[in-house]
Amino acid sequence: MLVASSHLDLPMRFARLSLSLAVALALSAPLALHAQPVAPDSATPARNGASPAAVNQADALREAALRDDTAWQVLESLTTEVGPRVAGSAADARAVAWMVAKFKTLGFDKVWTEPVTFPKWVRRGESAEVMGAHAQPLHVTALGGSAGGSVTGEIVRFATLADLEAAPAGSLTGKIAFLDYRMARMKDGSGYGPGSRGRSRGPSAAIRAGASAYLMRSVGTDDHRNPHTGMTRYDEGLVPVPAAAVSNPDADQLARLLQRGPVAVKLSLDCGWDGEYTSQNVIAEVRGHGKPDEVVTIGGHLDSWDLGTGAIDDGAGIAITTAAALLIKRQPMRPLRTVRVVAFANEEQGLHGGRAYAEAHKADVARQQIMAESDFGAGRIYAITFSEGGRSSDAAHQIEAALAPLGIKTDTEGGPGPDVIASAANGVAWAELQQDGTDYFDLHHTPDDTLDKVDPAALRQNVAAYAVFAWLAANANGTFGSAPKAAAPR
Repeated sequence: MLVASSHLDLPMRFARLSLSLAVALALSAPLALHAQPVAPDSATPARNGASPAAVNQADALREAALRDDTAWQVLESLTTEVGPRVAGSAADARAVAWMVAKFKTLGFDKVWTEPVTFPKWVRRGESAEVMGAHAQPLHVTALGGSAGGSVTGEIVRFATLADLEAAPAGSLTGKIAFLDYRMARMKDGSGYGPGSRGRSRGPSAAIRAGASAYLMRSVGTDDHRNPHTGMTRYDEGLVPVPAAAVSNPDADQLARLLQRGPVAVKLSLDCGWDGEYTSQNVIAEVRGHGKPDEVVTIGGHLDSWDLGTGAIDDGAGIAITTAAALLIKRQPMRPLRTVRVVAFANEEQGLHGGRAYAEAHKADVARQQIMAESDFGAGRIYAITFSEGGRSSDAAHQIEAALAPLGIKTDTEGGPGPDVIASAANGVAWAELQQDGTDYFDLHHTPDDTLDKVDPAALRQNVAAYAVFAWLAANANGTFGSAPKAAAPR
């Protein structure tokens, strides 16, 4: 997951208790992989919500999802057969081919790709070490977008980004700026914003003060000797310098060494920009039977960083939304609208896939019922919120009631997923299904982002929530407020 520099302050947060006889009967019936469309009954829906038949089917869908392991199978396949899939790498192309083949094998009604072009950044190698009397290696990783180079210099510690940004010009000449800010652990992930601002703005502040390189404490909540990567940037007009993150234990070590006197560090990064690359957003659909040109969109991003295998960020989101849409396809009643799954390209390095999708579909805003992205790991979903236009709708209330048995409450705070931001700016309604991120930043952008960290039961709960959400949104008789936004006055 990326929080772009212009969106660092976005919030990340990201009842019927018994089944009716109709639901029990639905559960006892076999699920058809290629079910024929069945029209909803003639009962009057609750104003602009879904019909009673669709609501009952949502209960059956929820319970079926809690017994289904499709998401785990998809996630295991992606992380095992493709592994790390950095945007622009050979594994990026393999991931796209894997996703297309997976959607087709699972039997989606339509599968296609849309191009996404972006600058290509390459990591080839990295190392760091303390020099002198206390010589020892450090565990570091280059920040995405960093310049390469080898620098040796005395480190100067700053406790906060504000302190670094206040450093006078020339005060760090020949030195390495060391930002030693530790991220706070929060269930909703809100501690990430202050930490990631140091990653995006710190290098430029260091350059303005004359620094030859930038080293920061990883933006993470763990105490493992795993550095956390992530994207950085340089302000226009500045000459980039090497920028890296050091693991939390190594940052502690540097702080202790500084208490004993000056510390010199050698930082060597072999990385940099290497032309352009065109990847693909991979898209699949379950076609609606009544309003097939209107679309409910769910998805995650297909790319990952290279240190782990991208299980929680964001293989889980791909698996959750793929499995949710597939369960909808298998229901005896087809949805009124089309349910679309998007595997977005290159989210990590600048939300490129989400931006390309928004541009490609900006003429269709009114036909885009609602969007939601899963990009915060695989922790249990505990709350849902909707964009303002749909928050008080009957359809939203139906969804909230159907999610309550999963332990999901209603919230009024939140924001669109990273790849939904651009579409939301065009006027598309969004929902956020907020996952428990208490442990997410122990793993985020590290070698520990691997399949074994995912809880299969929590994964199933996520699938159930996305399936219910997408099903009832697709079957609503009203909308959630999607409408093209007027162009800003010149």
